Amino acid sequence: MNPEDSVKIEFPCLYPIKVMGEDVEDFREEILLIIKKHAPDLCEEHITYRASRNRKYLAVNVSIMATGVPQLEALFEELKTSGRVALVL
Repeated sequence: MNPEDSVKIEFPCLYPIKVMGEDVEDFREEILLIIKKHAPDLCEEHITYRASRNRKYLAVNVSIMATGVPQLEALFEELKTSGRVALVL
């Protein structure tokens, strides 16, 4: 596949992010603090949670108003280096 053929994202846009980690007491709060640092206009109606079947893990699903690639790269990097996140999609 040629890079010019790939789908390009037009910014600004509503961009979905899924963050998974162990479902411990402050996981939700810490993840939302990181996300709000990079997307301060995050709306509560764009946040959902889903626990794993055995309740060991929690998925935090958000949709942010993404302004560009640098914002998304910085957000993903901070989430990955937080030490709390198992997976970011």
